[in-house]
Amino acid sequence: MKVPISWLKEYVDIDTGIDELAERLTLAGLEVGAVEHLGDWWDREKIVVGEVVEVRSHPNADRLVLVDVAYGSDEPEQCVTGAPNLFPYKGAGPVSLKVAFAMEGAELYDGHKEGFVKTRLKPAKIRGIRSRSMVCSEKELGISEEHEGIMFLPDDAPVGMALADYLGDTVLDLDLTPNLARCFSMVGVAREVAALTGGSLRYPSTNWQTAGTPASELARVEIEDPHLCSRYIAAIIRDVEIGPSPEWMQERYGAHPLIGRLPGHLHATWPALRSRIRTCAAATLLLSSATWRSGLLHSGCRTGCAGQVCGRSVTLSTSPTL
Repeated sequence: MKVPISWLKEYVDIDTGIDELAERLTLAGLEVGAVEHLGDWWDREKIVVGEVVEVRSHPNADRLVLVDVAYGSDEPEQCVTGAPNLFPYKGAGPVSLKVAFAMEGAELYDGHKEGFVKTRLKPAKIRGIRSRSMVCSEKELGISEEHEGIMFLPDDAPVGMALADYLGDTVLDLDLTPNLARCFSMVGVAREVAALTGGSLRYPSTNWQTAGTPASELARVEIEDPHLCSRYIAAIIRDVEIGPSPEWMQERYGAHPLIGRLPGHLHATWPALRSRIRTCAAATLLLSSATWRSGLLHSGCRTGCAGQVCGRSVTLSTSPTL
């Protein structure tokens, strides 16, 4: 299970170092198989959040475009690129596209070579136009092998901020066993971290809307032994259709490149994730209060990913029965 530290901190205060935290979790039974770092090698001065403000035709090449990029300086910087996902904006006038922008001297991966080979960005003339900077693809940043187009950032990305500060993160890769189902969610892991470190725990809101016939009229919960189970809550979910997950989940997964991985390198492009984040197709499900409170956002997943990859989610359509 991938646990981004930035996400985990939304639910628990973490004052200890990453290495110490990983050791404590492992000794407590939540084995940390790997600690992954995104952007720890990005130059904070030379790789920043940029904003493409205009895309123009290249005077000497049909397969290239000129882009003007604002990056916190007084004037935008012009660079040459052949990124196909910028061509729809060619000649469209002023635009606002947030991108990863690298300046002269930045160290990047060479997007045109096999594998991951680092190179340093140097000024060059590309079909007669001088270019000393570039808008980056995921491969050039070491995020994935994707090099068909540049990487777009969310619209609210702050122009001029170091990309390492905006997108950089540390991710704990937990090797969880089935008996640790209580930790198959961000809130579940946060609860364990709070217990181990004494950090303050913050639960997300558990308010959810209901509609239709009350569940108490459609189902009944009987507790045979109150000493073993003092309370049980169930809800009925009907008419669930396959469709996109909620926007907040799509944005969360799309904004974090460390959720998936190819052997040896990161792989979690937004289009790939969006195609996999779907709602659960079950027609009727019963969720216990413990499951809901633990922060699990799905039910019925048989992959063991706890929603980390498949993102199966449900919306409660009837009020719970006690």
